[in-house]
Amino acid sequence: MKKPLIFLFVLFIQFVNSQELALVKKNAKIGYISKDGSFKIEPQYKSAKSFSEGLAAVEDNGKWGFIDTKGTWVIPAAFKDAKDFNSGIAVVQKDKDWVYIDTKGEIQKSPATDKVFDFNNGVAFFRQGNKVGLINSKMTVVLEPKYDQIKPFENGFARVENNKKWGIINTAGKEVVEPAYDEIGNYFKNTTWARKDKTFGIVSSGNFIVVDGAEKIWDFDTQDLTYAKKNGKIGFIDLRGNWTILPIYDKAKSFSKNLAPVCVGSKWGFINPKAEFVIPPTYSDAEVFSSNGLAPVKEKNWGFINEDGKLVIPTQYSITANGFVIALFVQQDKGFINGVARVKNEGKWGFLKPDGTVLGNQWFENAELFSQTKEKNSPTEIAAEKPKSEVKPAAKPETKPAAKPGAKPAAKKKK
Repeated sequence: MKKPLIFLFVLFIQFVNSQELALVKKNAKIGYISKDGSFKIEPQYKSAKSFSEGLAAVEDNGKWGFIDTKGTWVIPAAFKDAKDFNSGIAVVQKDKDWVYIDTKGEIQKSPATDKVFDFNNGVAFFRQGNKVGLINSKMTVVLEPKYDQIKPFENGFARVENNKKWGIINTAGKEVVEPAYDEIGNYFKNTTWARKDKTFGIVSSGNFIVVDGAEKIWDFDTQDLTYAKKNGKIGFIDLRGNWTILPIYDKAKSFSKNLAPVCVGSKWGFINPKAEFVIPPTYSDAEVFSSNGLAPVKEKNWGFINEDGKLVIPTQYSITANGFVIALFVQQDKGFINGVARVKNEGKWGFLKPDGTVLGNQWFENAELFSQTKEKNSPTEIAAEKPKSEVKPAAKPETKPAAKPGAKPAAKKKK
């Protein structure tokens, strides 16, 4: 019996690594740091924006282009202004016109529109006359202009208005809630809140369920409870419109980690879903718990407590929404996001780690939230062995002529 022959071959597999970079300003120049606190791209830009889908818009000599995570120019600085990439498309200003480009910098021809809108959730608005519709990133019409207003998409759903009545559509343009309400909330687990005349209720499976005495309802978030107002006080309702926590609080915020910040008088604490105070109301303000189990609380300044109510990071910082670059679609940033919290101390911005230390021991003139990027690895060589009987002679080179310039490649299967 013959021994198997050891045979080396190369698999051209491209792994996509996700990393996060944050835009920071140091010595009046903008650069980007990674999660270990070191500079991935040294401060060198006068104006720049955060990374989005692996590319960042930066300004060079009065013109805007896009760089990758290595600081290499991918799209030359040839535009008067530029916005972030979303769904593989960015809005840029070329001369006096706003146009769409793809990640190669090629201009995409969109249907006629009175205004160019940013992409989000794979679609963008387009307006013709007084009506708004949707296009996708292939510049194909998804929804002909038919609504008076479409609000930005959240998790694949958007509020729409027609003849002063509100409903909800998905990214395919299908109505999931008929425009029949004077006010409407976000879409969460096939449910939303809505208002008819002066009556607030829950819309589920096309049915409007009145919430007893509700004067206002806030959007559902990550749990099956949201807060609502009755007789000037705040309590919590579930997805069926039942009051699960009586309205006895002056203010409230969303549940997270089974704890919700509530205010009694002028002091904030945290209750559980049984309306029991787990953390007594002793703070002048409080925010929801992050996924790592820490929540911002305020005395004179802000610090962080754990789920037991222990102050683990002293109240000596400022926190705020959205630093110095304004974005339309951002996460809640008052607290820890993916392991770090952006804070301000003595006029400088930095990132705290859960143990209270400062990321990279660095403070900056300004700092934006970390945003996810993507990088591809090089091909990987893999060793394998096959029996000699399975080893085939090398295939003959193809004799077909090369594709002509401009020929379309074979269509790839969608993942």
